[in-house]
Amino acid sequence: MDTRRLVLVMIFTFSSFMLWENWQKYNQPKPVAGEQAAATVASDAPKPSATLQAGAATATPNADVPAVATAETFTITTDLVKATVSSQGGDLVKLELLKYKDHEDKEKTFVLFDEKHKYAAQSGLIGEGLPTHRSIFKRVAGPTELADGANELKVRLETVTATGIKVAKILTLKRGSYVVDVAWEIANGSDKAIAPHAYFQLQRDDVTPAGETKMVSTFTGPAVYTEAEKFQKIDFSAIADNKAKFAKASDNGWLAMVQHYFVAAWVPQDKTQREYYMRKLENGNVFQAGLIVPVAEIAPGAKAEMAVTLYAGPQEQSALKQVATGLDLVVDYGWLTVVAAPIFWALQAIHSLVGNWGWAIVVLTIAIKAVFYPLSAASYKSMAKMRTVTPRLMQLKERYADDKQRLNQEMMKLYQTEKINPLGGCLPILVQIPVFIALYWVLLGAVEMRDAPWILWIKDLASADPYFILPVIMMVSMFIQTKLNPTPPDPIQAKVMMMMPLVFGVMFFWFPAGLVLYWVVNNVLSIAQQWQITRMIEAGGKAANDAKA
Repeated sequence: MDTRRLVLVMIFTFSSFMLWENWQKYNQPKPVAGEQAAATVASDAPKPSATLQAGAATATPNADVPAVATAETFTITTDLVKATVSSQGGDLVKLELLKYKDHEDKEKTFVLFDEKHKYAAQSGLIGEGLPTHRSIFKRVAGPTELADGANELKVRLETVTATGIKVAKILTLKRGSYVVDVAWEIANGSDKAIAPHAYFQLQRDDVTPAGETKMVSTFTGPAVYTEAEKFQKIDFSAIADNKAKFAKASDNGWLAMVQHYFVAAWVPQDKTQREYYMRKLENGNVFQAGLIVPVAEIAPGAKAEMAVTLYAGPQEQSALKQVATGLDLVVDYGWLTVVAAPIFWALQAIHSLVGNWGWAIVVLTIAIKAVFYPLSAASYKSMAKMRTVTPRLMQLKERYADDKQRLNQEMMKLYQTEKINPLGGCLPILVQIPVFIALYWVLLGAVEMRDAPWILWIKDLASADPYFILPVIMMVSMFIQTKLNPTPPDPIQAKVMMMMPLVFGVMFFWFPAGLVLYWVVNNVLSIAQQWQITRMIEAGGKAANDAKA
């Protein structure tokens, strides 16, 4: 019996080890692609496929435009963001999220788009002589800050091609939103019809963001969603090796650049044909992931407009769902999404009542414990009965020390006589494994937990306890639980069980404080329940023995 219990405990240990290994997976150095065919010269506009160009022969790749050494930039500000726009391409080259703090320096605001990672939102047109993200635009005079009482801020940039085509790029930022509408206006002043395409891309290097260099590591890279192919994450190394597999064309979906807690995504209007592409720049590990959308044919003297939505901000699931179908999937809970999603929903509901994410975790833990109470009670009763028969098990072991088969037979007879399930005590551990891992992903992936305080020294539930107080309390609680459990007859197994609190406690030093808080509260509730049940069973056993005497 005890060997089987030990095996189950080791399964739990192995599951935790695999979780540990998963943390390390994305921290390993990524292979650096050499100077090879995969290193595409991607500084100019992408080329749409023949299918997307059907009937639009004029939408040819643009001639290579020399890059500008130093383009002028200007800053626009709303209630949520402070964006830097470059006159080269009218691109967003820096984006500060004013409601979020930097991971390392809490005196600074968090920066999503930045020069450090070559991270920018770029767009341009495809067609002979048309402006790309490398062309120079002129900003039309206008406000650069969202006025009091205003709901949106528009920024307009213009340029005129050599053939007389007037092109304007309009950025529209909205109050209380991380959405930027990027629109193109094209007035065909040439003497022939044109059928251009517009492309929208996100550029960044493959370096993981700050805060993910140790134990906290999540996916960083491009992602594509379509109704047919669903959510697809693409590793940078696969792009560099020309082995990336993702949906190439659709009339729905979006393309995003994902990192821990934050995301930038291009979302065209639904039912608009689009093509997705990803490529690696020739110099350095910088990548571009984007989409191409056709523009209706424009006759001489006519005008055309088209727009695509850019979301650049935190992975707030409620906001992401409003932007596009499936965009909330960037909050990746892994293979336990079916468990993690309801847990997050419950956490949100509790938080709306208590107003603190730490206390929400405490209340959620109590609720989970209540749900599993019948199962836990049955298991603790089994464990309590095991404690009462432990002396008799020790006698059997001494009596049949040289006959293992007879020993097992006598032990099974004893279990049947006392109506004990030898594996019953392991059920609480097995039941908690999926909940534990799911809650880990919730606390790791939910941006709502970032910088969320609880009490006193816990200032960030998504980070490790800075003073290791909660992990120490957890070790103590696990040790108490071990003492309440029946002592294994085998001395080696007994020593292993006594070491478990130390092993898990040290591992939990680097877990998010919110997860350790859940485990501590769960252990305290388990101790109270187990102690009460054990006391009742032992008292009942003593009364029965006294009656027999």
